[in-house]
Amino acid sequence: MSRLALVVAIDCEPEHQQAVLRALLAHRERCLAQEPGTLQFEVLIPLDEPTKIRLFELYADSVALAAHSQGASIARFRQEVDGKIIRVVSHKCAADNALTA
Repeated sequence: MSRLALVVAIDCEPEHQQAVLRALLAHRERCLAQEPGTLQFEVLIPLDEPTKIRLFELYADSVALAAHSQGASIARFRQEVDGKIIRVVSHKCAADNALTA
């Protein structure tokens, strides 16, 4: 099976950014500790857009991604940030250099 990545853009109101970041970092720690198929989970702040949040997440395969998407940690995160996030845009990507020149 191929590894999968999620590249996620999160927009929130500036007054909620720190709360969202705290919830994301706790979510990240839970995922890495409790979800064996979660291989990497990076929380990023773009230098040119410091009010935005970006994520890079790497999963062992589609089963691991599905387990993450339906897991207790993401449900808890969503509850913690309810009403604080304006928009989430997520892109699922092949992560095994599936493309050849």
